[in-house]
Amino acid sequence: MSTPKDLETILLGPVLPERDCGACTVCCTVLTVDTPDLKKPAGTPCAMLTAQGCSIHAVRPTICRTWFCAWRRVEQMPDDARPDRSGLLASVNYVREPRNPLEAVSINVRALPGADAPSREMTQAILDSLCDRLVAVWYSDGSRKMLLHPENDVAQLVLSGEPPPPHLAEEVAAWRERYGVFAGDVPSQPNSGS
Repeated sequence: MSTPKDLETILLGPVLPERDCGACTVCCTVLTVDTPDLKKPAGTPCAMLTAQGCSIHAVRPTICRTWFCAWRRVEQMPDDARPDRSGLLASVNYVREPRNPLEAVSINVRALPGADAPSREMTQAILDSLCDRLVAVWYSDGSRKMLLHPENDVAQLVLSGEPPPPHLAEEVAAWRERYGVFAGDVPSQPNSGS
């Protein structure tokens, strides 16, 4: 009997055994964590984080044992895309109250606060490795958030429900099928700022 896959494995692939976090502790500061055994706001270092790394690494909470950024899962990302090296953190993002369906479950690429500006080449390499999937990709530089995948014309058609032109019909249908479950009463604004 096979073990069911978690959503991150379905969207990004399995954790790559040849990549480990090393000295990177970006997720320990940047992300919001809201689980029964650990709670911390975004942008606040975990109380267990020290200059040497996690002070309770051997007995860290389940979320810390099972969560991995996209760099740990996406083989096509360059080795230098590790968040502490690239200044970018890419991960699956879940929004409880999305502004539009493409925000509900997506990949979010965040420019890290306080880091040197990521190089254009590295940013493009990371985005290229993620934008070949049927999952929305958002980019945030800290002051605004932009939908980068699907492209704007496809996103508008997915959200509006309007009939697509023949050359986009298959792509729009695939996106609608994937994200239709999130449509509900959510407004349709693909390039919302945040």
